[in-house]
Amino acid sequence: MPEDTTASSQSEALLLRDPNLHVIFGVTLMAVLGVSSITPAFPQIADELNLSPGAVGMLVAIFTLPGATLTPVIGVLGDRIGRKRVLIPSLFLFAVAGTACGFARDFETLLWLRLLQGVGAAALGALNITIVGDLYSGWKRATVMGYNASVLSIGTALYPAIGGALALIGWFYPFFLPILAVPVALLVIWRLKNPEPSMDEKLSTYLRNTLISVRNPRALGLFLASLVIFVVLYGAYLTYLPFLLRLTFDASPLLIGLMFSATSLATAVTSWRLGRLARRFSERNLVRFGFAFYAVAMIAIPLAPSVGLLLLPALLFGATNGISIPSILSMLTGLAPAEYRAAFMSVNAMTLRLGQTLGPVVAGLMLQVGGLAGIYYGNAILSVATLGVVSVVVKKS
Repeated sequence: MPEDTTASSQSEALLLRDPNLHVIFGVTLMAVLGVSSITPAFPQIADELNLSPGAVGMLVAIFTLPGATLTPVIGVLGDRIGRKRVLIPSLFLFAVAGTACGFARDFETLLWLRLLQGVGAAALGALNITIVGDLYSGWKRATVMGYNASVLSIGTALYPAIGGALALIGWFYPFFLPILAVPVALLVIWRLKNPEPSMDEKLSTYLRNTLISVRNPRALGLFLASLVIFVVLYGAYLTYLPFLLRLTFDASPLLIGLMFSATSLATAVTSWRLGRLARRFSERNLVRFGFAFYAVAMIAIPLAPSVGLLLLPALLFGATNGISIPSILSMLTGLAPAEYRAAFMSVNAMTLRLGQTLGPVVAGLMLQVGGLAGIYYGNAILSVATLGVVSVVVKKS
């Protein structure tokens, strides 16, 4: 056993030195930049532009809308013409449109630029996971999924703190961060050595076979689970937690960013150790546990009497993301046929974007019905309902 442990550690160390993996990490960091870096500034944006909390939530919804509609097309292009040919222009568009948001001084212009930035962002998450499937298999694929989820979480931990600090200078400064996508695009050009697909199959046959693979009941159940996770994450958590902290505890943008950072660090730590959890529990059970934990966290957040005690359900929420999201991706990657992988995973990415788009809208409706606390109790009910569906539909292999 000690020899096995040492050999495994050495193999993982070699894997972490793979230049392809470094490029994947860079794209992942850009994929999560568009939302997490600006949410701590939402209360300040609302004040400066004279907006309601619901209106500010549109900065998330309109950014994620292209991903909810264009991602299947991007997946088909990724399978038909190659991953890099789609990924590189997407990174440049994300950088240019995102940086331009920093120069907008009215809400309408800001929304249009966010929409354009969302078009660039639509390809990043789906193609990144597809490339993981192209380059790695077996234990390496599962390990890379965990590493990538940790990097994603580190990004979502750092970006809110950075964005909150920049917002202290001016509400528009966090919008300049997407310029970082330019060097990442150059790394994709020069360093990513991905086996690009060779597609001779007719488009009609390709689309028919992709549809058959996507309609697998297990895949549909996992798509639903992804949808609900991101409805909860982008609605109750990322969009409205800043307002709960501001209105209940008079929290500053920096403190809000630090709260998000702590949550993301909990995600990073948990996902980095996901391999060990997966050896003890099936991925299906990890997903089921996750939805139970989501419900507990949602109930506890509005009941917290102080920022310090609110940190506990926030950390639980973060750890649950580290369990649930990589487990779902690992299960989906195992279901996806290699020749249709980009389109298959793009459906999941579309589902994530749809959840990101619906999250602020659903939470806004809950806000009207039950106030801020009603958002969290409503999402707790939604989590329990999804737990039931996943238990029935996502059966063991």
